[in-house]
Amino acid sequence: MNMIQRPDRGAGATEEHARLILNSYKRLIGRDLIPVDPGSSLAEQLFESAIVVLSHGTEADPVLNYGNRAALTLWEMDWETFTQTPSRYTAEPMERSERDRFLQAVAEKGYVDHYTGIRISSGGRRFYIQQAIVWNLRDEAGRYAGQAASFGSYKDC
Repeated sequence: MNMIQRPDRGAGATEEHARLILNSYKRLIGRDLIPVDPGSSLAEQLFESAIVVLSHGTEADPVLNYGNRAALTLWEMDWETFTQTPSRYTAEPMERSERDRFLQAVAEKGYVDHYTGIRISSGGRRFYIQQAIVWNLRDEAGRYAGQAASFGSYKDC
């Protein structure tokens, strides 16, 4: 199985979801997450971006619903596996309570930047993310739609 296969159009990597991620970021942070070419697909641009971008939904135990190529590669998962994984499993068990407190702070404030923390891939490789931004996803009507995260820097532990 190719660990970084391209998701199909029906898998959640839609223009609408890419727009939700990008617009929520811009409203909260005040700048674009990635340079956007208005003549190209937002979904394709976000998927191929060099920075890691992922998001989860609004379930009681939130499940990942998006990961770009960089995220799929880092977590060593294909699209189908990634988008069925509860987001808490991206952190080691001893880090999960800290992660839960952090996500609550994001929910209350809208976003947190300069986040660092240890994460774990599906193969057990531990890595330290640096300078991550985590933000709330809100649609055009202001309805909460989950949370997203991005970072460009990490190192193996």
